Amino acid sequence: MKKSYKIAVIPGDGTGPEVIREGLKVLKSASSKFGFGVDFTEFDFGGERYKKTGETLPESAVEDLKKFDAIYLGAIGHPDVKPGILEKGILLSLRFALDQYINLRPVKLYPGVWTPLKDKSPEDIDFVVVRENTEGLYVGMGGYLKKGTPDEVAVQESVNTRKGVERCLRYAFEFTKKRNKGKTLTLCGKTNVLTYAFDLWERAFHEVGQKDYPEIKRDYAHVDATCMWMIKNPEWFDVIVTDNMFGDIITDLGAMIQGGMGIAAGGNINPEGVSMFEPIGGSAPKYTGQNVINPLAAICAGGMMLEVIGEGKAGLSIEKAVMEITPKLKSLSAGKMGHSTTEVGDMVAEQVQ
Repeated sequence: MKKSYKIAVIPGDGTGPEVIREGLKVLKSASSKFGFGVDFTEFDFGGERYKKTGETLPESAVEDLKKFDAIYLGAIGHPDVKPGILEKGILLSLRFALDQYINLRPVKLYPGVWTPLKDKSPEDIDFVVVRENTEGLYVGMGGYLKKGTPDEVAVQESVNTRKGVERCLRYAFEFTKKRNKGKTLTLCGKTNVLTYAFDLWERAFHEVGQKDYPEIKRDYAHVDATCMWMIKNPEWFDVIVTDNMFGDIITDLGAMIQGGMGIAAGGNINPEGVSMFEPIGGSAPKYTGQNVINPLAAICAGGMMLEVIGEGKAGLSIEKAVMEITPKLKSLSAGKMGHSTTEVGDMVAEQVQ
């Protein structure tokens, strides 16, 4: 009896359903090729549901999603809903509730894709960012004093626990070991200013590395230097590990040097639980229903999902198929690809076969 996986699908808002449609097409192609089953269940979490019900997630959502092998997300963000409501109420809520403590972001330039970095090729831009995903400034600790007055004080606290930091670091060391490329793990921080939080990060980094991963070279770079070197010498990086806030920033920079949001995919990972995979770009509501949005980021996210749940060969086949398709596109920008959203999905699905 062939193995089958239960996948929760959240198409979301704007062009999310369009890119997810193509991603599902490719996932079905890969499952057929490699002999496993995929059972998709769709959830309507997003802006339209919020407008009708006033709730971002129903009370049963987290427990329902825990029953699946993975979550496949399109995009969250609705023009009629105030920014932050859906992002906090759905994305951050699920990351925290499902303890998806790793955000995994490959930064890889595919063949034929334009990069703004002069004289850099796919051989130069190929690294991975491991971002701590459930602590730091994003936990929401803090508050106001005398809000709305000239004496107002706003405090936002960064929470870093030894447990949270160490499990992120261990994941990064293991990933670097498995990746087996440069065998170098770079800690990105700000030890000269954030002397408490990144003292903890730096101590744990060297303690874990020296004791359990002596074969992995350990490197350190301040976050500002990391940004500079990502532009000037991206080939220096193999795997970068960092906290929630810095990871959020440098991964968007990474998306730009790999060709833009149309190709950038990411995973919110709980190695012991349910993980969620998504394209990095937003819902792009102005392109909704036009069949012109680039689905490759969503397709790549689907490939990442297969790799994480145990279908590595199938996941790799999707990435290889995308790499065959990118040279055939005029651009990765919406409406400029030379092909429709549907056609690009068809091309990748056929290439997988």
